[in-house]
Amino acid sequence: MKIDYKLQDKFDLVIFLSVAILLGIGIVAIYSATYNHPTAKGNFNKQLIFTVVSILLLFLLYFLPARSFRVVALPSYIISIILLVVVLFLGKTVYGAKSWMSIGGVGFQPSEFAKIGLIFFLSHWLTDSKRDINNLKELFYTVSISFFPILLILLEPDMGTAIVYSAISLVMIFWSGINLFGLFVVLSPGIILFASLFGTIPFIVALLLIIVALLLFKQDLFISGSVFVMNLATGFIFEFILKILQPHQVKRILSFVDPTADPLGSGYNALQAKVAMGSGGLFGKGFLEGNQTQLRFIPEQWTDFIYCVIGEEFGFMGSIFLIAIFLILFLRLLNLTSLAGDRFGRITIIGILTLFFTHFSINIGMNLGITPVIGLPLPFVSYGGSSLLTNMFLVGVVLNIYKNRKHHV
Repeated sequence: MKIDYKLQDKFDLVIFLSVAILLGIGIVAIYSATYNHPTAKGNFNKQLIFTVVSILLLFLLYFLPARSFRVVALPSYIISIILLVVVLFLGKTVYGAKSWMSIGGVGFQPSEFAKIGLIFFLSHWLTDSKRDINNLKELFYTVSISFFPILLILLEPDMGTAIVYSAISLVMIFWSGINLFGLFVVLSPGIILFASLFGTIPFIVALLLIIVALLLFKQDLFISGSVFVMNLATGFIFEFILKILQPHQVKRILSFVDPTADPLGSGYNALQAKVAMGSGGLFGKGFLEGNQTQLRFIPEQWTDFIYCVIGEEFGFMGSIFLIAIFLILFLRLLNLTSLAGDRFGRITIIGILTLFFTHFSINIGMNLGITPVIGLPLPFVSYGGSSLLTNMFLVGVVLNIYKNRKHHV
């Protein structure tokens, strides 16, 4: 008992075991998804290698000195920005986005690794005791830290990853103690963008709601006017975003509004995923027995649509079990935000939690047809080396923070 207590005191078994179970589910699902695929069979072996390497990386991060992450916060952010710029010129275009680079024959996505730089540097910036996040000038600087990588990712263009970066930034800023008006300033452009998706009338209605909110906040005329102009400009920026997105990406977004409008094109994946999920029943059709999966009705089913493979072959019970493991992981991460020994650790963990939860909620939503198909993998489960290495790196950071939670660093 004493040994177990010491282990739990230094190593969070709940997080590690949750992630280990998700990795196991992912390996089984990827094997099934690629079993009858002539060109993707090698992905299973690659994922096994990625899994072993990522576990070694996790333990490497676990044993690093506690202050390491604060020391590398600014350098990692700068390197991230440089890589995001370089990929625009030297990157490889995959599925309409110039988001891949290759070093020594090994391909990777800079936007995946840049998540680490953003979380570290934003945590470091928000930890500064002299910084007043509720000062509009300081808030502008803080938002700018997130704006640069988001802009570069939109230029690739990769809407899905840009949404993840936005979610991470918003939640970390909120968690740092921003007041209600500051939160409104940060969130309102997103509301305008979302309303613009549904046409001119929703955009005008959202803009009128912004005006009402500004009147209720009773800020001075200059500040209120600046916020209104910012939101008005955001509506016009939406048209620019649609122009830089690839045609298939625009169709995917529009098919979210009505998936049946193009059932053989942009709405095909979402519709087929729902068929697979629904056909699984309570206990599923059995491992390697899913019709949609084994007959390859869903393209790239080992990445974005891995959840429907699980739903078809292991049914409602298998799907719920997967979600339950994720919820255990999320709740434990949320609990650790109150256990971390310093503000940097707490904000870092909330950024990591937001990253995992955003990927989880959008990916599950894509498979159920309730969110747009924007190409986000399911953490620890979907195939992909860059994503898995990044996620396991961040889990290693969390375990390190837990180990040092009784020490202020």
